[in-house]
Amino acid sequence: MASPTPGRPVRGSTTGRPLMAALDLFGRRWTLRVVWELKEGSLGFRSLQQRCDNMSSSVLRQRLLELVDACLVEQTPEGQYALTTLGKDAYRALRPLVRWSDGWAAELAERSRQGGGEQT
Repeated sequence: MASPTPGRPVRGSTTGRPLMAALDLFGRRWTLRVVWELKEGSLGFRSLQQRCDNMSSSVLRQRLLELVDACLVEQTPEGQYALTTLGKDAYRALRPLVRWSDGWAAELAERSRQGGGEQT
């Protein structure tokens, strides 16, 4: 599967709008987890694999290739993987979504405690 690129057709968009390309990339299994684990600094392949619950090495390799192609991750001279400036920007852009999702989870939990939610 080719790496999502703005301007080329991607899942959900024949025009390849930048947002749709980003959503396609971030929607791939393990992609966000890799970005999350690299937010604190660079990691070697095995360390990154362990932090990602020992995901398969072939999937990790594929995700890293896609993230390198997307200019979100780079390989350091020491052979470790690190977020690029663009990758750090992506992580910062995703933080409000993390906060929103925490509120969403809390709201759903509260509705569940109250008996299953609102009537429509």
